[in-house]
Amino acid sequence: MKIWITGSSGMVGQNLLECKQAQSYQIFAPTSREVDLLSPVSIQNFLAQHRPDFVIHAAGHVGGIQSNMLHKSLYLEKNLLMGFNLIHALKDAKVTRLLNLGSSCMYPRNCEGAIPESKMLTGELEPTNEGYAIAKIAVAKLAEYISKEQTEFRFKTLIPCNLYGRFDKFDAARSHLVPSILVKIRDAIKQNQKEVEIWGDGEARREFMYAGDFANYVFDLVARFDDVPPYLNVGLGYDYSINEYYQTAAKVMGFSGRFFHNLDKPVGMKRKLVDITQLNAIGVKHDSGLESGLTNTLQFLKVLE
Repeated sequence: MKIWITGSSGMVGQNLLECKQAQSYQIFAPTSREVDLLSPVSIQNFLAQHRPDFVIHAAGHVGGIQSNMLHKSLYLEKNLLMGFNLIHALKDAKVTRLLNLGSSCMYPRNCEGAIPESKMLTGELEPTNEGYAIAKIAVAKLAEYISKEQTEFRFKTLIPCNLYGRFDKFDAARSHLVPSILVKIRDAIKQNQKEVEIWGDGEARREFMYAGDFANYVFDLVARFDDVPPYLNVGLGYDYSINEYYQTAAKVMGFSGRFFHNLDKPVGMKRKLVDITQLNAIGVKHDSGLESGLTNTLQFLKVLE
């Protein structure tokens, strides 16, 4: 089977490419320079030339809380256009199978407990990443509507929890929570600092999966595509407080200093844990554990230095 992975140079895309299961397929992984998802013609030309059987849409304009707050229009526009252009081109080219990657930020901000797929569009979105979330919801809904209206198309959306790992972004402006923690503690160790700042009180809870585990899930679900519902959460089923992420990273990195809380900084949603009842029913499981995942990520970070 021929699979086109969009966003192959991003964190998820590169983890997909180095996943052992990828060797079972003929993979197309063009860069954004080779196929521009903002250009319908560029997508159409690629599909006409290579005729993939299956598409994994992992491309996206992504970043951390600071970047999302400052550039909402950019996150909305780019992610919306990429998704809409791709789906329309797949429809025209009669490519009938798509795994579209969404985001848990598609869910309302004040959900209590684990969030099932049915919670989408039932409440207010988190303002700090609203533009990105709206784009992801719109693309997922377009995929759903086309699949219902023309049943030969099976366009499905995976909704992962937060991800971290190899090939993540490690710069202050665009990094998510986990790489930001690793960089802050690394710099504190290098500079012999005894304190590291935590935004907010650290009590907000987050569910972060190691990206290599997510890549294994994706290929498991490609192989069992008929079992995948239109929307499927992919997560761990448990979460940690932000304080616990800092504490575990400090343990792994050997940092013996203290943390202090900056209560003037934004923290986003109080909790974001996805319900994995449907995923468990399919019967696949991958979980490296937080300490192991952080250790693997640190090894990658050291390669970059």
